[in-house]
Amino acid sequence: MATDSKEILLMEAPPRYTASPRLPGLPCKKLLIGVVVVVVIVLIVLGFLLMGLHITEKHTETVLQMTIRGLDGEGSLQHLSMTQKERLATFHAHVDGNSSATVVYDYSNLLIGYRSWPGESCYITKMNKENIQSLDTVIKAFQQVQTKPLISPRQQSEEEEGGFPVLLTDRSLLSTTVNILCSSVPVYWA
Repeated sequence: MATDSKEILLMEAPPRYTASPRLPGLPCKKLLIGVVVVVVIVLIVLGFLLMGLHITEKHTETVLQMTIRGLDGEGSLQHLSMTQKERLATFHAHVDGNSSATVVYDYSNLLIGYRSWPGESCYITKMNKENIQSLDTVIKAFQQVQTKPLISPRQQSEEEEGGFPVLLTDRSLLSTTVNILCSSVPVYWA
């Protein structure tokens, strides 16, 4: 029996195996893969650019905060702005705990203007061309002048030599910036 079953199997032709039918494929398979790769690369580059922008923004904010507050976290005592056209340097300085002052160095007219905030007067002094006064020296000098009594226009000729502030009558000597600084208050020579 065993031999009969072998013979029967050998006599029959083996079954034919065929490949399974192919699924319809995309004609531009390579193009699709290329587009996907390009999109992934663009997304990666865009992500890195956005991270770099965020890091740069944070760094700029940190530097700005350090400039405003100072390295030790306290407020900065002085802020400077300059204009080359009028040849001016403007300093905003904290004088005392609750007051501040604006000092304008006018290099074209060789004048230094000072106004404290809150203040009811503005002070002008001549700048020494060879040895320009430092900001600290100017602030101390103007603070001392503020404690002295102001001279009215009638007393001006009598006490001009006494070191008291004298009212400035001609504002045409002042630059535009100093005129704006002292626009609403009387101006005194110190």
